[in-house]
Amino acid sequence: MTTLLADAWTRPDTRLPMGFAVRLASGTKVADGGTTLFGSTTGRLLYLSPSAVDALDGDLLRVVDETSETLARTLLDRDMAHPTWDGTRPDDDPDDLALVTVVVPVRDRPQQLRRLLAELSTMLRVVVVDDGSTDQTTVARVALESDAMLVRHPVSRGPAAARNAGLAATHTPFVAFVDSDVVPEPGWVTALLRHFDDPTVGIAAPRVLGTEAGDGGSWLHRYEAVRSSLDLGPSPALVRPHGRVAYVPSAALMVRRAAWTAGFDESMRVAEDVDLVWRTVADGWRVRYEPQAVVRHEHRTDVRNWLGRKAFYGTGAALLAERHGDAVAPMVLTPWTAALAGTLLTQRWWSVPVGVAVYAGTTVNVSRRLRRSRRPLVTAASMTVVGAVATGYQTASALTRHYWPVAAVAAVVSPRARRALLLAAVVDGVLDYRRTRPALDPVRYIAARRLDDLAYGAGVWYGALRARSPRALLPSWQGVDVLRTSTRRI
Repeated sequence: MTTLLADAWTRPDTRLPMGFAVRLASGTKVADGGTTLFGSTTGRLLYLSPSAVDALDGDLLRVVDETSETLARTLLDRDMAHPTWDGTRPDDDPDDLALVTVVVPVRDRPQQLRRLLAELSTMLRVVVVDDGSTDQTTVARVALESDAMLVRHPVSRGPAAARNAGLAATHTPFVAFVDSDVVPEPGWVTALLRHFDDPTVGIAAPRVLGTEAGDGGSWLHRYEAVRSSLDLGPSPALVRPHGRVAYVPSAALMVRRAAWTAGFDESMRVAEDVDLVWRTVADGWRVRYEPQAVVRHEHRTDVRNWLGRKAFYGTGAALLAERHGDAVAPMVLTPWTAALAGTLLTQRWWSVPVGVAVYAGTTVNVSRRLRRSRRPLVTAASMTVVGAVATGYQTASALTRHYWPVAAVAAVVSPRARRALLLAAVVDGVLDYRRTRPALDPVRYIAARRLDDLAYGAGVWYGALRARSPRALLPSWQGVDVLRTSTRRI
């Protein structure tokens, strides 16, 4: 990464264009009189040279020369800043629409397909791929009504194969994949397409919200409105394994044809979208999540189907572990975070003082490496807090999601395990409730959250047993403290 950043200005295929603007992320704090930037959600620290300080105008940075381009690229790649444009959500530009083809894979959803095609701009090229529908005549008629190109699979080959077939029928430089049960909101094409002004972006994806139900919807509909697996939140992000946003769903995403290598893995019937994203990242492309672009999705609100779908998603973890190793790990641990989690889980009289000692020792150790900072101890304490909070969150999440079968067995025989599991289930649920602010009472929301985790975790275990491999359940062990590589000077 350092080599890429150093060469960014001399390689016209990767450098950001003149006028490209980025804005500091909400979690990026400015310290030391503007000479230090700290990512409070990423634990990253960046020292700025005088010329870099001058290039940054408050929280806005515009590319005008080599220094500003290198700084902008570094901030983007550390998820400390995001691309920004003047104005609010844009309208779709006719010139933009001419650059994009929409591929719609479908199987036995003619009414949803008709609704989607009616909402797409008539200026967009559309390819409908019928993946073995029972009534292919009806699907063909719906596609014909909207002048969409039709590609047929006589028998179902899966969504990955359908998307690949649709892509093969396109010729535009950008292709958007949109599922038939999705309805895009106006402006989504331009909001995604402008990310490709960065020549290293290979995929851009919108926010996937549910159809609006208001307070009158079922409790499950209201839960899914704020906690769907497809909704990745209101903040833009760089997408990467173990990042704040680790994947984007194929319910709706846009790809640059030049970044397309082998396409979707047609052997995968689940998690093929995550696999595509991670392969794209591994190939050196960036993937951006853009919540200003919005599509609406029909979330499952029948409890049985909803639980089944969550478990189905969970089975994909074993497939991802086979292809991407510990990128799918439920926990990322370093020596000090593992020690912190272990001491607190033991619930002994010495747990708190030992945990404090681990935190203090880590803070002092980090501060010794922050000699450029005006207040190294304060800065190190802030960085260590980020790691400590993340450790607490991922420990609680792992207990109630990936490791709940083990935690439940332990809770039967151990009062300490029972307290740990109950505390994790309640605290995690309450904090999540406060964050999402659903139109649902706390009891039903937390119950839904736990059912969500139970179903997904069951799917993970089933997939691991079927694959005869525990890799999807193993934590990722970092050999050194990740804070050692978190600083750089621009």
